[in-house]
Amino acid sequence: MAKARVAVLISGRGSNLQALIDAAAQPDYPAEIALVVSNRPRAAGLDRAAKAGIQQETIDHKDFATRDDFEAALNDALKISKIDFVCLAGFMRLLTDSFASDWRGRLINIHPSLLPAFKGLHVHERMIEAGVKLAGCTVHFVSPEVDAGPIIGQAAVPVLPGDDEDKLAARILEQEHKLYPVCLRLLIEGKARLSGHTVPFADDIVPDGAFANPPIE
Repeated sequence: MAKARVAVLISGRGSNLQALIDAAAQPDYPAEIALVVSNRPRAAGLDRAAKAGIQQETIDHKDFATRDDFEAALNDALKISKIDFVCLAGFMRLLTDSFASDWRGRLINIHPSLLPAFKGLHVHERMIEAGVKLAGCTVHFVSPEVDAGPIIGQAAVPVLPGDDEDKLAARILEQEHKLYPVCLRLLIEGKARLSGHTVPFADDIVPDGAFANPPIE
């Protein structure tokens, strides 16, 4: 069976992009990373894509008068490359309701908190200030409301005494790199499906306690 064609949208260093590239390099992984798009011309993630032999494209949002014009160019690039699924990986642009609706069920994002807590920016700093004892990351479908789409999977980490923003971010990022490829696989294989505002798993998917849902191997 042909592998699903996945586009990854980035704005920066692309560490989650690299995790997806590494996963897709495995023979049994059901997706290929067919396109990497950055809205920033100097994003380091473009170099990661080039080294992996993946098509890269820069669509600089500053070149467009409106968000709709920017997204029209983005949509054109995705359609030309015959993309099946889109992964946001540190893509620092808010997408319109129209774009999210057009790609409903095929557009996912990773966020460095256990949603619905700590939506938005400056997440690690806010978690430390709030004194939470458990942090983590979430892969979710993108919806018109920011960081509010149905949750596919989550992974949790402890907040340790002496943590600062950088230490906590690094601990969460390690789990992001594991969780994102797992969730994308479940989606493509039909073992996680969008049903209203929830994402039921297939019967053979057994969550592994609070620290990974679905389990990470």
